[in-house]
Amino acid sequence: MTAPYSPDQREKVVCKLPPALRYELKVRAAQLSVDIKDAVTEGVHAWRALTEPLPVVDTSGGTPFSTYLPTGMAAELKATCAERGVPFAQGIAQSIRLWLDVHAVVSRSGDHSGCRRYIMANQKGGVGKTAVSAGVAQALAEAGFRVLMVDFDPQCHLTNQLDQDPIVYGEPSLMKFMTGEGKGEIADLLVPIADEIFGGRLYLLPSCKDAFLLDAKLATTREIRIKETALESALKPLEDRFDYIVIDCPPSLGYAMDNALYFARTRPNEITRESGMFIVVQAEDSSADAFELLQEQVDSLSEDLDIDIHQAGIIVNQYDARRGYVATSSLDAWKDLGEPPVVAVVPDLAPQREAVRNKQALLAYAPTSDQAGAMRTIAREIS
Repeated sequence: MTAPYSPDQREKVVCKLPPALRYELKVRAAQLSVDIKDAVTEGVHAWRALTEPLPVVDTSGGTPFSTYLPTGMAAELKATCAERGVPFAQGIAQSIRLWLDVHAVVSRSGDHSGCRRYIMANQKGGVGKTAVSAGVAQALAEAGFRVLMVDFDPQCHLTNQLDQDPIVYGEPSLMKFMTGEGKGEIADLLVPIADEIFGGRLYLLPSCKDAFLLDAKLATTREIRIKETALESALKPLEDRFDYIVIDCPPSLGYAMDNALYFARTRPNEITRESGMFIVVQAEDSSADAFELLQEQVDSLSEDLDIDIHQAGIIVNQYDARRGYVATSSLDAWKDLGEPPVVAVVPDLAPQREAVRNKQALLAYAPTSDQAGAMRTIAREIS
């Protein structure tokens, strides 16, 4: 539906809309990378073309809403509203509701032949792997996929940031299922992230501090192969339940990281790019040093086990050009690397820190922020 109006000639239009409708419009427009004024324009054009009336939208409690419509469209809309006997604000509200219904987010679980697996990795701590893991998982769930976030770091940052309780030491945990000590079903450990925009599609597997013992446990196992495959064996029962599994990895080069890399490998009969690894870095030198160590581990594991680990891209996190030459030249160096490519630059802005401080999901706390937009960009890269 394309309106026959010049996009360059617009006039401001003000009316009152209920906060819930405005919020839904902002989120959906952000999801689809559509400007709000273009979404409203398309909705108005479609609403005026209808021959049958739509249900009345509850506009009680409305607050001022402004947007820009092509010059002349507001007058035409008012005339159509008068013909149909509805207030102008109701005409705008029904137009927005129509656009939202046409562009509804639906479950996309049938889009994939199997569960896709992505890990967020870097040997260096503090680069924001947790924030990126959570943000990308949220964007995938928001887009209609069933998503599991796995907190694979014994520091429990992802679990805490989402205001969930870490698993109590001694209770069944991911590590216990990896080492064959788990009792019951691993699915019993899952916690839903119950924000409306995720539609019941987003879950967390919380961490437990016993994961500090994982490398030592795996190092002493008598079964050589289990040293790298324990994570996959533990999570295998969950794969049928999800379209994506996103793992927040610990800043480690030990067996825990080997397991994450093995889990994200390209499996037989799987198309390359359907699973893999994102490397989260910052625009500074220590990230580059850690990147080289991680690459050595990837190369060594790939050669030893004869596997392919797809490197989906580099995510430059917490970027702020105001930090000067170090930041800008480092970003250029990441981009010049070529392979793996830089797939997103996430700005260092307040909304992400505020979301963490308030223990809320970023895409629920600040759905229209630049950081939320970057997470959706990464999600589109793999969906």
